[in-house]
Amino acid sequence: MAKVNVCNVLVLDNPTRSNNPFQFEITFECMENLPDDLEWKLIYVGSASDEKYDQLLDSVLVGPVPTGKHMFVFQAEPPDPRKLPIDDVVGVTVILLTCCYRNHEFIRIGYFVNNEYIDEELRENPPSSPIFDKLQRNILDTNPRITRFKIDWDDITTDNTESMETC
Repeated sequence: MAKVNVCNVLVLDNPTRSNNPFQFEITFECMENLPDDLEWKLIYVGSASDEKYDQLLDSVLVGPVPTGKHMFVFQAEPPDPRKLPIDDVVGVTVILLTCCYRNHEFIRIGYFVNNEYIDEELRENPPSSPIFDKLQRNILDTNPRITRFKIDWDDITTDNTESMETC
């Protein structure tokens, strides 16, 4: 049984300019005291065809975590546009919000993200080189993709790679 239940993730400041920080209000419930930290990460998928363009935007440690309901705002800077393939800057991509306990991922929440020009003229006639500060980011937060991984909360040293991801 999972010792942490993510109750709600609210995407704040959405839609917004693509150069603004990402902001998520995360509410979770801890069923038992956790002596170690939870590690939350936000990953921007820079290209669907090659994970070398993925960018870890930020990670934050929360803990030790007592039993009960908890809420915090996770803020992360946007991706570095210079590290993205030019053809993948405008259009749809994905961000992943993950959480790990003792280096083992137990939940991954994925959102589609649409990056498009605010100006109608730029949408109809996009420049050959993207203008990042004229893009708007819209996180499609109504239908997140949630994946849960079974981990042994008490004895993480057990090799159970079939049902467990490592951070």
